[in-house]
Amino acid sequence: MKLIFAGTPHFAAAALQALLHAGHEVVAVLTQPDRPAGRGMQLQPSPVKQLAVELGLPVLQPLTLRQPEIQQQLADFHADVMVVAAYGLILPQVVLDTPRFGCLNIHASLLPRWRGAAPIQRAILAGDTETGITIMQMDAGLDTGDMLLKTNCPIRDTDTAQTLHDTLAAQGAEAIVEALVKLADLKPEVQNNGLATYAAKLIKAEAQLDWSQAAEQLARAVRGYNPVPVANSPCKGTSIKLWQARVCNELSGTPGSVLRVDKNGIIVACGSGALSLEILQRPGGKPLPAAQFLQGFPLQVGDHFGI
Repeated sequence: MKLIFAGTPHFAAAALQALLHAGHEVVAVLTQPDRPAGRGMQLQPSPVKQLAVELGLPVLQPLTLRQPEIQQQLADFHADVMVVAAYGLILPQVVLDTPRFGCLNIHASLLPRWRGAAPIQRAILAGDTETGITIMQMDAGLDTGDMLLKTNCPIRDTDTAQTLHDTLAAQGAEAIVEALVKLADLKPEVQNNGLATYAAKLIKAEAQLDWSQAAEQLARAVRGYNPVPVANSPCKGTSIKLWQARVCNELSGTPGSVLRVDKNGIIVACGSGALSLEILQRPGGKPLPAAQFLQGFPLQVGDHFGI
């Protein structure tokens, strides 16, 4: 098929690579404008742009798709389908109607659960045991279009947002290739709006742990905010990032208080149960196992995490 591809992060790049490998003709790649990144805040191309440039594909980086000029440019490609994966711009109805078979979205959840910007993280934070990929025929709503194909994926107790992202990126790449092969035979399924949940965009402030919450909930927060924005908590006047933790319910105490310190972890009391902090990072440092972290940031029983 003749495709326009629209996407920005690594999740989308995996799908672009798979579509090309499957023999589809990608006539144009849409991606977000280059953004400042890194310590030097130099402009950096998105992972999708990097791949497209490497492969010699035409790249478009409009600030909006609402201008008639870009809309005409897309129409002139005479594409069969536009494939969209974590693109980051709203597609006006005129763009949705431009390709012969419309626009297909690769969404990282089992719709209608977790519509929105952060479905992977929200699934972990909510304690879901399963997620997946939905290939959806896009409409003007936010992830509200008819579902064409679904694949399931278990969420393991050890999954972080990064590991689950990587699994779903590969799964999404396979699913869109399958959907395009079967496109004529797929039967659209209308979403049940009554079952919909919204996966709001992550903000940095929510990653600061509230030690009055249960240990199980805080452990999910550590996994769900890894690698961005990273769970954190003040301790001794310093904001400490928490990269890995596990529930330790054999101890309890005042929420936020350090109950035990050893080479395996720093055990901190929660609203119920306790959390063993296993990989931590102080400002300017690297993520370190508890034993190494304690060499540069000593803690003892009775110290306190939290405000």
